[in-house]
Amino acid sequence: MQPLTAYRARPLAGNIRVPGDKSISHRSLLIGALAIGETTVEGLLEGEDVLRTAEAMRALGATVTRDGDGTWRVQGVGLGGLREPSAVLDMGNSGTAARLLLGVLASHPMTAFMTGDASLCRRPMARVQGPLEQMGARMVTRAGGRMPLAIVGASEPMPIAYRLPVASAQVKSAVLLAGLNTPGRTTAIETEPTRDHTERMLRHFGATVDVVEQPDGALAVTVTGQPELIGRAVSVPADISSAAFPIVAALLAPGSAILLRDVGVNPRRTGLLDSLREMGAAIELRNPREVAGEPVADLHVEAGSLRGIEVPASRAPSMIDEYPVLAVAAAFASGKTVMRGLGELRVKESDRLAAMARGLAACGVSVEEGQDSLVVHGTGGAVPGGGRIVTDLDHRIAMSFLVLGCASAKPVSVDDASPIDTSFPGFTALMNGLGADIRAGFAA
Repeated sequence: MQPLTAYRARPLAGNIRVPGDKSISHRSLLIGALAIGETTVEGLLEGEDVLRTAEAMRALGATVTRDGDGTWRVQGVGLGGLREPSAVLDMGNSGTAARLLLGVLASHPMTAFMTGDASLCRRPMARVQGPLEQMGARMVTRAGGRMPLAIVGASEPMPIAYRLPVASAQVKSAVLLAGLNTPGRTTAIETEPTRDHTERMLRHFGATVDVVEQPDGALAVTVTGQPELIGRAVSVPADISSAAFPIVAALLAPGSAILLRDVGVNPRRTGLLDSLREMGAAIELRNPREVAGEPVADLHVEAGSLRGIEVPASRAPSMIDEYPVLAVAAAFASGKTVMRGLGELRVKESDRLAAMARGLAACGVSVEEGQDSLVVHGTGGAVPGGGRIVTDLDHRIAMSFLVLGCASAKPVSVDDASPIDTSFPGFTALMNGLGADIRAGFAA
């Protein structure tokens, strides 16, 4: 275990770039391995989750290397060119890597075995198992659709039109990736728009992806199978989900002003920015531009008072990973913040909804936890703090409460910060470089 404690910070200041976007990093390696020729990736997130994806693609026959300057190179094998792995694919803590890779494997005629760490083996894979088996793959899992599992890819995969029962970019992406090596047109229908990194990157590599609005307002996302994907250059923007932590810390620490460079501002990922601005946050987008098909901007953030709001449930797909740190911002706001549509938080690396409610209460904040909702009664800035937080091996729970400790009256400790490296290597050093005071060990 690696306990950390955050003490009250001085005003944060600096010009920083947080690590690369995890979602885009995973996809650049997966799709690059399915392309013909070389794909170069700059700004890849070198966290444990993405490194598991790189290792899995090597096991499946792609050549994945890192240059001394940090550029990653993928020599793809082309669609249908993957080889059967000789060992179990260990996806560590990454649900994204596991579910997307299952999509790739589903339409390749081979057998593969997959596992993960204790946290990942508690997370359900049934949500991708259903549509992938409709396409002809077979999966054998533990009870509840959990890992370890075996997947036998279809020798003659069939295109499907699959309506997602819940908003999930991972399920949508798994279906689209399976459709790449499937003849005909494969469609994923989503009633609520989810992040579209897979669609954007597939187009960048040469695939045909169509999006058509249905009469009921749903979006039908269709990939035409068996394209010739060509290796491309990918520049990974800074991850808005990682940027969320210094953003909220800067909003809460009086006198703070920071600039975050090259942040991905895909409109299906900016629900946190929308919510914080509604709360009164001073967040300015500067130098907006597009890089490799993704919108990017620099974010200037200044401290200020926040007010409670009601966050619509429809916003959840665009900020599902950011609710824990939004709840921290809500704790310091004046008035009540109501968040609904949070059921998906219960099947993340931990039950994040329960973890946030429990941790905020331990820090002196009044909360109401519902089955898929959280109500935070803001203190108007005077959060007592002093809690010792059980992270349940969840990187976002750990970082969220360290941010809370940067502005609370008493220091806040987390029991194990080691999972932070899965998504944000260098988190403590970056935050301390801005003016935070995060130290090893528990508070005395």
